[in-house]
Amino acid sequence: MSTDETRQIEVCVEPGCAGMRLDKFVGSLPDVPSRSFAEKAISKGLVTVNGHPVRPSYRVAASDRVTVIISPPVEIQLIPQEIQLETVYEDKDLLIINKPRGLVVHPGAGHHQETLVNALLYHCSDLSGIGGELRPGIVHRLDKDTTGLLVVAKNDATHLALARALKSRDIHRWYLALTHNQPKAPEGLIDAPIGRHRVNRKKMAVVPQGRPAVTWYRVVKLLPRHALLQLKLQTGRTHQIRVHLAHVGLPVVADPVYGSGLELELAGQALHACRLRLVHPRTQEVLDFFAPLPVDFEQAWQRLGGENIDYSRLAIDNWGLDC
Repeated sequence: MSTDETRQIEVCVEPGCAGMRLDKFVGSLPDVPSRSFAEKAISKGLVTVNGHPVRPSYRVAASDRVTVIISPPVEIQLIPQEIQLETVYEDKDLLIINKPRGLVVHPGAGHHQETLVNALLYHCSDLSGIGGELRPGIVHRLDKDTTGLLVVAKNDATHLALARALKSRDIHRWYLALTHNQPKAPEGLIDAPIGRHRVNRKKMAVVPQGRPAVTWYRVVKLLPRHALLQLKLQTGRTHQIRVHLAHVGLPVVADPVYGSGLELELAGQALHACRLRLVHPRTQEVLDFFAPLPVDFEQAWQRLGGENIDYSRLAIDNWGLDC
């Protein structure tokens, strides 16, 4: 784990930022990886305004002095485990994984072992600690049964740079989803705020008070009762694609939470992170990778009568880079 010393950030709120929520303001600072990181720091008393702790919902005023303490990562007691990973790319700063179905990204309730983090601790001698004591190296995540490409940071400098790129939408992520029904237009966007479900707190939902969420979609192929869609995230909310597609009447096939449940011999939702494009923080090289559908997803598509997918076209198609 990283052994960086505690750092303190002090900033004066400029007039243009007046009125922002404190958690959003802190999350926008260059050395803070995410808004969720900011929320946790505020809850732990590591953020003060004019020397006093305040709530995340506090609205900052011009000339407020905001101080943020970034503590060194807590040494953790996770067990490195020899779990086979499909590594698409690796260097001293980062690696890109093609995550299989069923692999949880980081430990949490009910999943303390056999996660991607456990596998990474076995695979790598060092990982970024900024993601928190249970999420070393994790810059973004995929749901347990969503397959595909995911980038992992090996050091704090890379983690911060990738988090900034993710926040500024300079990391591009494309997905393929097999859905029930067909969209009304061949391409478009779903712009609907997402927050916790009012009744089932384990689910997300489109709710008026939710956080802004935008998903772009484009039809790849149509069948009488299904569609294969290519999707591009403009924001990255929890379960965003699954919630948005269900909201517009296009639930993902075999989605046990937002759809009709497991089907077509799939063990989880037919959603695959097929392409990842980013600029390497150190070398400034453009890294662009594509992962074909996993076998069970491909078989489900063909079982419905779908034709072979032209992966080469998807791999070079830059649709969505401007969003």
